[in-house]
Amino acid sequence: MSLNHVRPWRDIYRRKSRQIMVGNVPVGGDAPIAVQTMTNTLTTDVAATVAQVQAAAEAGADIVRVSVPDEASSKALKQIVRESPVPIVADIHFHYRRGIEAAEAGAACLRINPGNIGDETRVKEVIQAARDHNCSIRIGVNAGSLEKHLLEKYGEPCPEAMVESGLEHIRILQDNDFHEFKISVKASDVFLSAAAYQGIAEATDAPIHLGITEAGGLVSGTIKSAIGLGNLLWMGIGDTIRVSLSADPVEEVKVGFEILKSLGLRHRGVNIISCPSCARQGFDVIKTVEALEHRLEHIKTPMSLSIIGCVVNGPGEALMTDVGFTGGGAGSGMVYLAGKASHKMSNDQMIDHIVEEVEKKAAELDAAAEAAE
Repeated sequence: MSLNHVRPWRDIYRRKSRQIMVGNVPVGGDAPIAVQTMTNTLTTDVAATVAQVQAAAEAGADIVRVSVPDEASSKALKQIVRESPVPIVADIHFHYRRGIEAAEAGAACLRINPGNIGDETRVKEVIQAARDHNCSIRIGVNAGSLEKHLLEKYGEPCPEAMVESGLEHIRILQDNDFHEFKISVKASDVFLSAAAYQGIAEATDAPIHLGITEAGGLVSGTIKSAIGLGNLLWMGIGDTIRVSLSADPVEEVKVGFEILKSLGLRHRGVNIISCPSCARQGFDVIKTVEALEHRLEHIKTPMSLSIIGCVVNGPGEALMTDVGFTGGGAGSGMVYLAGKASHKMSNDQMIDHIVEEVEKKAAELDAAAEAAE
């Protein structure tokens, strides 16, 4: 339930960028911030890669990136693109021929790293392939693979070197009259990433893909990404995001959406507001939330649910959510609907009951949205 229209201090004013297309997904301009992930299967294992793409798409991924390290992967990419429900970005490193082959295979976007793709002549050939096959391009600058001349100039990876690398590559694309591109300037260091992204945001109107590269495992990487990406998004910077975790790509998508949801930038699925639990709790809050997160994964409709263990904050939180449950002791609690106390429910039946109420509310919201169209 959004209150942004009466709370201007919650407004985020997004940086104005020009819009490009990644397949059928608009990126930049006034388009929603797209959530992206990357497969970690062998690309040559078409069945496993397609299954991972489909799982990511089901979790909400708008775009999925697939690595194309060799010619066999280029050949597999054609079938992967054909079976994918979302646009596929081909991840290209070291050999420019892979970029050309990926464009021919139907990739919606080519991710190329200016630090290792080759000289300008080879980049031009990739640009021509992208133009011929209606691909966009992502310039992927990475602190770990900056060009030798920039490392010699600056002595080490720094924001200035990363921005200069990105602008040099932008110049090549623009000199070849190619403008369907976005850019990223990633580092594993949050401060370096943030400074580089601020610099590139000021220097170009190209759409920006956000990421903290090699962020770490599920917990540490989530925290690192939330701090780095969250601050940039709060500043209005970012048109697509990828949370890089040493974890299942589906988890990257979930974390990406949670970051956007926390800032009111995207709304998808059930936003559960729950307490950490304490001695006052009238039921097992932690186990209840774990169960509800699992059982409500199928809900795509944006809505809010509060699960609070006692009456200290429970009623107040329930006033601002679509469905709520507040523990009251004596083996039962109060169910709230649309911010109002509705009826009591026993603790042993409340999970099934809350799932029913959420599904019912989601159906109502979907019907109202269809009627409005």
